[in-house]
Amino acid sequence: MVITQTNPPNLPDATKTRFTPDEYRAIEETAEERHEYCNGEIIAMSGGSEVHSAIACNLLIYLGFLLRDTANRLYNSDLRVWIPEHRCGTYADLIVVNGEPELNGDRTDEILNPLLIVEVLSPSTEGYDRGEKFRKYRSLASFCEYLLVSQAEPYIEQYYNGDRPSSERWQWQVCDRLDRAIVLHSLNIELPMSEVYRRMNF
Repeated sequence: MVITQTNPPNLPDATKTRFTPDEYRAIEETAEERHEYCNGEIIAMSGGSEVHSAIACNLLIYLGFLLRDTANRLYNSDLRVWIPEHRCGTYADLIVVNGEPELNGDRTDEILNPLLIVEVLSPSTEGYDRGEKFRKYRSLASFCEYLLVSQAEPYIEQYYNGDRPSSERWQWQVCDRLDRAIVLHSLNIELPMSEVYRRMNF
């Protein structure tokens, strides 16, 4: 469940309801749970399920192997994606960067140039991942491919726009069979559904 955290426990003034980016980062460095940041608000993130974690690991292992000798770099949810236009810091399940990561100023934990973003959907965050979060991600010029991965069934939605940032026309497709594969256009590789859902029982 995602909730607005209006009084993070490690901030001296616990009555505050809006925070600067630097205040948020100071909180996040010592917080026991993760928070996202959106234009002054600090939002607590829920813990993931075993299935959520297993799917994210399957993706990390398989894509990490395929991308190991390429110019692309794969990162897990330890790094935030910083979205300057919306003054927003979010955690994605996986991000891929082409070439060197562009960091936010002197930060070593905030990426500005994701190419591909993957979110493993949870019931409490699915609407946010599909809607507001995707809209914010689209303000990043480097971002051109988005995967929404169900943890309830073999089902992945793919959004791709190879003409970014000049065009806002995104292509959408669905893959819902374990014997099929998704072509990741931004990486020029295939992602078999059987690898995403390896050892999953539905």
